Amino acid sequence: MKEIITNSKTIYDGKILRLTVKDVIANGLPAKREIVEKSGAVAVVPVKDDGKIVMVRQYRVAVQEELLEIPAGLMDPGEEPLESAKRELKEETGYTAENWTQLTEYYPTAGFTNEYIHIYLAQGLTPGETDFDETEVIEVEEYTLDELLAMIKTGEIHDGKTATGIALARLEIK
Repeated sequence: MKEIITNSKTIYDGKILRLTVKDVIANGLPAKREIVEKSGAVAVVPVKDDGKIVMVRQYRVAVQEELLEIPAGLMDPGEEPLESAKRELKEETGYTAENWTQLTEYYPTAGFTNEYIHIYLAQGLTPGETDFDETEVIEVEEYTLDELLAMIKTGEIHDGKTATGIALARLEIK
């Protein structure tokens, strides 16, 4: 079942992704695969002592929509996933966390990208100052687990990493 790559050509090499076209032999026949190559990413389900989950709302130009998401971001080169998760939580929400649990790691869309996301649960939160990138406009909001699960079910939340993180956090939150 393995596809054999016979040629690979980079057609775009940007700041956060590279687009390559790979010629392959699939099931004995020639085919092309368009691949988005990205660095790893992290996402965090931050739970306050009162049980509220800290979320971020921001506009995503790729889908031309404002999304409610768990805090997330790209890993810096050479950065360990947990360190990246701690950095992203602080930057986007201002919070730091005492307790960290890895919930999962996965390929969100393996059909066309090698992106790999690590999702963490963060508890024992301490508030602080945010450190947004200069072009980021983020609103920090808080919801109960039940509110978020209902929003996933109704489609109000339709970001994959957020739905995955919230569903898995449900199993861990005590």
